[in-house]
Amino acid sequence: MTTKKDISIFWFRQDLRLSDNPGLTKSLESKNVLPVYILDDINSGENKMGGASRWWLHRSLENLNKQLDNKISFYSGDPLEIFKNLIAKFNLKGIYWNRCYEPWRIKRDTNIKKYLIDHGIEAYSYNSNLLWEPNQILKVDQTPYKVFTPYYKKGCLNHDSPRIPIAKPNLEKIIEDEGNRNDLENLNLLDKKKWYSEFENLWQPGENHAHNKFSIFLENGLNGYKYGRNFPSKENVSQLSPHLHFGEISPNQIWYKLEEKSDDYSEKDLYHFKSELGWREFSYYLNFHFPELNKKNLQSKFDNFPWGNDPAFFNSWKKGLTGYPIVDAGMRELWKTGYMHNRVRMIVGSFLVKNLLIHWKEGERWFWDCLIDADLASNSASWQWVAGTGADAAPYFRIFNPVLQGSKFDPEGKYTKKYLPELSKLPIKYLFDPWNAPEDELIKANVNLGSNYPKPIIDLKDSRHKALESFSGL
Repeated sequence: MTTKKDISIFWFRQDLRLSDNPGLTKSLESKNVLPVYILDDINSGENKMGGASRWWLHRSLENLNKQLDNKISFYSGDPLEIFKNLIAKFNLKGIYWNRCYEPWRIKRDTNIKKYLIDHGIEAYSYNSNLLWEPNQILKVDQTPYKVFTPYYKKGCLNHDSPRIPIAKPNLEKIIEDEGNRNDLENLNLLDKKKWYSEFENLWQPGENHAHNKFSIFLENGLNGYKYGRNFPSKENVSQLSPHLHFGEISPNQIWYKLEEKSDDYSEKDLYHFKSELGWREFSYYLNFHFPELNKKNLQSKFDNFPWGNDPAFFNSWKKGLTGYPIVDAGMRELWKTGYMHNRVRMIVGSFLVKNLLIHWKEGERWFWDCLIDADLASNSASWQWVAGTGADAAPYFRIFNPVLQGSKFDPEGKYTKKYLPELSKLPIKYLFDPWNAPEDELIKANVNLGSNYPKPIIDLKDSRHKALESFSGL
């Protein structure tokens, strides 16, 4: 009778890094550790990863596996069934993982943990993804916060300090499943049409690249961050969101590096960047305490709102053909790069929900498929914020004017002209409202409205009035 090999498993999830990885480090106190990654398109349901995220995931796993000498075993399916097969194959001592906080993952992981314990196998989980656990930050009456500022200032900053990052562990005990090579390619994460080819030149997924990206931001972007972060052509953005989402860098590593370098930057810039980490935490917090955040309005008074949901409007918005240049530039940046500047996300979100009166859920789903940093908590909370339906949301009467927003936050037109080259010769005076440009200016700039650039699909004044009228009836 063949003796089963004693092993422990470390289950990689949204923690695709070796340094500051509590679950991985703890697992390596065992004798033999088999690293696995499981693509779970079964339990995820409608929250199955979108196309852009799958591209990033493939490249990130490729990077991680290389660091581990190609010892990761890759699986696709229901994790519980996969673990049952591994239990039959090995003498499994324990499974280690870092916690994820999406409601569907919590439900799944709870079931897995119960099964393992019932079968005499230890299950260990750790926090590697958040500065503060969502169930630790509560108001005095033990209910969750619904407004960011008290959540962050009273709840988080008065709580215990975030966990100090830990070093990369010794990897000598990592083993591979020699009898069953499960390659990354088997996950079929990359679309055969290779629509993502431009991403390859724009992004570098992986732990080493995440830290390099952070270093570049510290050098070029953190000074002047509070003011400059609103301008899409400036360097005052970190672009760390996809790296954070996939766990290639931890919020703890970022937090303590900022503490370490606090003398190098102004207090207001440091505080503001840290508060952006706080907003990420708040999104996870809301999704934890209100599990239907991506499905239901947090403010139920919006449940009967008369959304328009015009397919032609929605199509024009998705393709960046609304006739409003700052909106169209943002939507084309999204399609071309898998990313969109945060200020522009607010502008295009407001336009969809409040000018076109299309349900925020439609925008949330489109972003889910197109964004490399698509994150269930952040995406849902942000769309509810823009729509005015969520916790601590922008008031319903706050409707961004895309002409004024473009003029204010892209004053030289660099961002807009980059993504709308057909308007590149138009004087800045008319860039954000080309329909007001004199005919001779349009001819000189080779702009033919309705032909090589669309006329506005709606009238701003009329749509604003209609929105305010609809919202006032709540």
